Amino acid sequence: MVEKTPYEVDLQTLKRFDERNTVFVRKLWDKSSIFYGKPDYLSNALQRIAERNSKYTRIGYARLMAAWDLPHILEQFQSWKKLSPDNETLFELGQFAVDDPTRMSQEVKETARLYGAALVGITEVNPLWVYSKDENGDAIEIPEECRYAVVIAVTMDYQAIQTSPSYLAATATALGYGEMAYVTIAMAQSIRNLGYRAIPMSNDTALSIPLAIDAGLGQLGRNGLLVTPQYGSRIRLCKVLTNLPLVPDQPVDFGLTEICKTCKQCAEACEANAISYDRDPSYSVACVSNNFGIKRWAVNADRCYAFWQKNGASCSNCIAACPFTKRSHSPLPPH
Repeated sequence: MVEKTPYEVDLQTLKRFDERNTVFVRKLWDKSSIFYGKPDYLSNALQRIAERNSKYTRIGYARLMAAWDLPHILEQFQSWKKLSPDNETLFELGQFAVDDPTRMSQEVKETARLYGAALVGITEVNPLWVYSKDENGDAIEIPEECRYAVVIAVTMDYQAIQTSPSYLAATATALGYGEMAYVTIAMAQSIRNLGYRAIPMSNDTALSIPLAIDAGLGQLGRNGLLVTPQYGSRIRLCKVLTNLPLVPDQPVDFGLTEICKTCKQCAEACEANAISYDRDPSYSVACVSNNFGIKRWAVNADRCYAFWQKNGASCSNCIAACPFTKRSHSPLPPH
């Protein structure tokens, strides 16, 4: 654990990121992008299945699309408000008095793990990590009282990810999104049942990776993803913002940046050539979907997404290639 977060930012250029600049939204409006106007990356299933490649079968496609149904259904329940009125008992109990925020933090983590979290950490919300606008262009303003973020990681199946790029690996990703949605909804409802505000979110509303770093879950890797000591990048991130009194965790530094400087296995595994081979991180950006003012190896999201369209499914090559992903035993106790 370290006192200072293991990343560098330039506060003169770092601004809140506009969600419309993510590749998933840019493909709808950015005419200069290489993927504008092209079909969704899952739309060439007929061609892929016809190739009779064992990684892209009819059964595999059926599993993949079914795995995406749950997160799509659950999205509507990731509400900023309580999903149901208090029952009589909760109403009579009123707001739970938090006399010991440290103990409350332990209870929150236990709840998150009960609902399916593999890792969970707590941080104070840095406003810079909240999107400036959502995908519709509406300004995002988090209530000032919601000072804390409960940041959660769920895992993806190791064997499935190792088959990337394939429908099986993409299915592991989709199942991860389903778990993200469930655990955040349940976590938020649990906090609301104590009489406090809670805002559940997956990839929306705020940047997951810097919040996860601040919450002590891991560090930013060359692959542009959070790398955890326990699971590498074989995780999906989600979070719940709340005004429940909590105690933030400290960030961690397990030497990842120095390792990434010479490793480069993720860059070698990337079929899109989207990951930098530069020895050192920098403030350079690779495409519109990179935010300015952050020192890191910027990933070319345009090339990455273009490969998804060609591949016909999402890709996890950089996750599978990371040496930390291959570890089966945690070098650290559960967070």
